[in-house]
Amino acid sequence: MKALAITNPGQCEIQEIEKPEPEEGEALLRIHKVGFCGGDLNAYRGTFPMQQYPMIIGHEVGATIEAIGPGVPDEFATGTRVTLNPYQAGADDRDNCLPCRRGLSNAAVDNRTMGVRRPGAMTDFIVVPHEKLYRSDTLTHRELALVEPLTVGFHAANRGQVAAGEFVMVFGCGIVGLGAVSGAAAKGANVIAVDIDDRKLEVAKKAGARYTINSLNEDLHNKQLEITGGDGPLVCIEAVGLPATFRACVEEVAFTGRVVYIGYAKETVEYDTKLFVQKELNVFGSRNALSEFHDVITLLEERGKFPVDDVISRNVQMDEAPQAMADWAADPSTIIKMMLVLD
Repeated sequence: MKALAITNPGQCEIQEIEKPEPEEGEALLRIHKVGFCGGDLNAYRGTFPMQQYPMIIGHEVGATIEAIGPGVPDEFATGTRVTLNPYQAGADDRDNCLPCRRGLSNAAVDNRTMGVRRPGAMTDFIVVPHEKLYRSDTLTHRELALVEPLTVGFHAANRGQVAAGEFVMVFGCGIVGLGAVSGAAAKGANVIAVDIDDRKLEVAKKAGARYTINSLNEDLHNKQLEITGGDGPLVCIEAVGLPATFRACVEEVAFTGRVVYIGYAKETVEYDTKLFVQKELNVFGSRNALSEFHDVITLLEERGKFPVDDVISRNVQMDEAPQAMADWAADPSTIIKMMLVLD
């Protein structure tokens, strides 16, 4: 069967691999849809520090259970539609890792996300431990393939302790940023979405943003002060990965506010550190997701709560995928979510 791999920065190819078989506790999944992650783009560009090469990519999955091994619970019977949690601690890390012992395996010291440090899902069949599966009887495969990237934004909203009535400013309206917008809005926050693309800002409104700021042609500082009555947002969430937006979160967040970083900055970020002390800030990193899979599935099952049709910018077949990756790297601004179609 065919699989899509990034072999080195700037090099993407279709490979032939063997079909796997499920062992005890595992399910064999037939893959229907796989989302291209921003991490895949950075891996292709050579700017993702976690990426190993060569690697079959993909971890945003919409699949059907094709077969099961012994010991898989009845809820994961053959024919069930599922998505999956792609994060896994390394074999030597599972019993010794402090985050894992604390129930925070999303931040395992030796985290091995599918498509990053172990083979991914951009192929016809994969095997997965049943503990990693999440089912839905109503979501389509493309909706299931949106679950994982949205959980990353939901997790950031949880890390920021977002509460009802608070002003929350989200930098970046890609799929992860839209997850943060939707997750904060679901908590009753007044969400301000910030981007330089009006089309993405319109999608952010459909995802739950009450206000939008195009920071390319609007004064970010003055606009957010106008919206927040001069206080500034209590929470700023960074989902871009640029030094400028890392700094803007600290500069624009309210005194005694909270900053959440999802993105990886591509270069060193310099701060005026007095703002950390003067504002008495809480600054959080946010990595992957935990129980948010259930929350996102519930959201998507409530039809109309998230603009699924608006976020899928391009569908590609396997034979088109290497060129599609090159196109995306050349002009990422046109894509919110690109999806590999295998059915």
